Amino acid sequence: MKRQETLPPLEVEKWMREYGTEILRIAYLYVGDIQIAEDIFQEVFLKAYQGFADFQEKSSVKTWLIRIAINSCKDYLKSAWKRRVTPMDEATEQSLRSPDAYEQVEQEADAEKVREAVFSLPEQYREVIVCFFYQELSLEETAQALHIPVGTVKSRLSRAKEKLKVVLGGGLEG
Repeated sequence: MKRQETLPPLEVEKWMREYGTEILRIAYLYVGDIQIAEDIFQEVFLKAYQGFADFQEKSSVKTWLIRIAINSCKDYLKSAWKRRVTPMDEATEQSLRSPDAYEQVEQEADAEKVREAVFSLPEQYREVIVCFFYQELSLEETAQALHIPVGTVKSRLSRAKEKLKVVLGGGLEG
């Protein structure tokens, strides 16, 4: 059932303030580039504004926005643009010139290793890790965001953690 009402622009601004950091974090975790993540961030809120009539309120606004973000990231990663263009990592170049370059590069390398490990997982496991650990959603919210039962979230989370332990050499706690 479609709504006839339109979403006031001020409501979108409120959502951006309330959920924007989380949406940007999801986008960055998926694409690994802040400029592209910012583009996806804008796309998410534009889609939410344009698709408000289709929002059925079966989940919270937060989980609805997270679902839009995940789908937007997947669309980007599948796009031909992503396959043809490799963005330059300016942050790494700048960090090499700073006084604490070694520590910073080491931390970035560790974070990148974990990110790569998460994104090497099959999609079904990767999504639950992103929602549950990175977005700190509850099991129920993760289930809503991914449109799967809570029991499925639990089993995928368990399997994903086991796979990450293998990939990261047993260094994953939690």
